[in-house]
Amino acid sequence: VYTNLSLITPIPEGETLANCPAESPLLVGPLTISFQAIPGMSKIERKNPYVKSGGRYAPPHCKAWYKTAILIPHRNREPHLRHLLYYLHPFLQRQQLQYAIYVIHQTGNRTFNRAKLLNVGVREALKDEDWDCLFLHDVDLIPENDHNLYVCNRRYPKHVSSAMNKFKYRLPYRMYFGGVSAMTPDQYLRINGFPNTYWGWGGEDDDISARIYFAGMKIIRTPLSLGHYKMISHNMDVGNEKNEKRFDMVVKVSKSWRSDGMNSIEYSLLQREELPLYTNITVDFGNSPTV
Repeated sequence: VYTNLSLITPIPEGETLANCPAESPLLVGPLTISFQAIPGMSKIERKNPYVKSGGRYAPPHCKAWYKTAILIPHRNREPHLRHLLYYLHPFLQRQQLQYAIYVIHQTGNRTFNRAKLLNVGVREALKDEDWDCLFLHDVDLIPENDHNLYVCNRRYPKHVSSAMNKFKYRLPYRMYFGGVSAMTPDQYLRINGFPNTYWGWGGEDDDISARIYFAGMKIIRTPLSLGHYKMISHNMDVGNEKNEKRFDMVVKVSKSWRSDGMNSIEYSLLQREELPLYTNITVDFGNSPTV
């Protein structure tokens, strides 16, 4: 997992950084992922000495070509988050990206709203940097091949987790857009972001998929051979029960997508904290409806 990171050494002080090579020489290909032991945060920090406060990283030995923000919606998944941080930081460093990891945490016991949290993450991340790419990343999915580059397609939104072990490394259905996806900021705003109205589990991915086509774009996918992800098995979360209204909502996307999204989001920002391995953004959505 941490292969080749020892090859990363800062250039001598006073020297000018040269551009990183177009193809990183640090990549190793398929990775072995294990969830047997939950890594501690202090261990992850020690193994990633060049990651700066807020989970920010820029190669110390060359100038990155690309800037990517990783946005992770979160609530009550601390073990999953530790696994993801343990594997994702070295994965991204071998790709020689400039990156930052944002964890958007929904406080309280009200119904979980994944898509709205991602809208918050995009808005807050764009205050920090003119990111080239936004990665919308579930906390329980670990990439299994570092040739799966965390960069966007310039023309179209990209579905990245195209082959998850949960689905026997196949696409579950043609329009699937769940798990991990990537958009440029312009693409994200072109679809008016993600919907704010899906409380609980399910439906928002199909809404987003439809928005992409209504906005005159199409979905491209990471090849199945590279888009392998291993899911951390877990039970359905309390407060994230299935959204029984999701099917009725998805059929109305053509009427709702222009008014429900980034242009209508409301939230209370309770805390923004730069921790050693990520930037934590805690929000409250008020009296959200129950499923």
